Amino acid sequence: MKNFMPFFDFQGLVFGILLTSLGVTFLHAGGLVTGQTAGIALLVSYVAPVSFGLVFALIGAPFLVLAWIKRGPVFAARTLCAVVGISVVSQVMQSQISFAVLPTLWAAILGGACAGIGLIATFRHNASAGGTTILGVIIEQQTGFKAGWFQLLVDGVVFGSSFFVLSSQELIYSVLGAAITNMMLVWNFEIGQSGTGGPRKAK
Repeated sequence: MKNFMPFFDFQGLVFGILLTSLGVTFLHAGGLVTGQTAGIALLVSYVAPVSFGLVFALIGAPFLVLAWIKRGPVFAARTLCAVVGISVVSQVMQSQISFAVLPTLWAAILGGACAGIGLIATFRHNASAGGTTILGVIIEQQTGFKAGWFQLLVDGVVFGSSFFVLSSQELIYSVLGAAITNMMLVWNFEIGQSGTGGPRKAK
């Protein structure tokens, strides 16, 4: 895979992994969920004796095949790096970072914002956070339908399931956090901004 990871993309992907993992850490500390694969993994970690990182990696694995077929080996390999990175770094952060006071509202706002920034960085460097975010990128590339809007639709399913696990207040704040993440994508990311789509420059 030629030019698999130039330094420009490496640093962007590392930044995306760190910020996305920090977002998950805020949400987990607040007992909240988010949308997409991360939301499913958080939800499962609340009801079963398994870690967020393990569930996140397992759910994301099958989508890597789709990434390889639709976006090519470089996108798939970078996405694999992002999925593994978020799985590991988020677990380390959750074990080493604690909050004496973290109001649920701030957990939602900071978690949603950090995750949004992290995903934008990941998308802009020809990768995704795995799972249904891969579908979002592919759909936007093929149809122009915003990845953020697609994620909001998927989030509806995740939050519908969360209704049976979270309190009404936790669910409301979780929706707020996910809305912040997705609207950041809608307002701040265009598919042509990165290797995830748009015309290639002639060599």
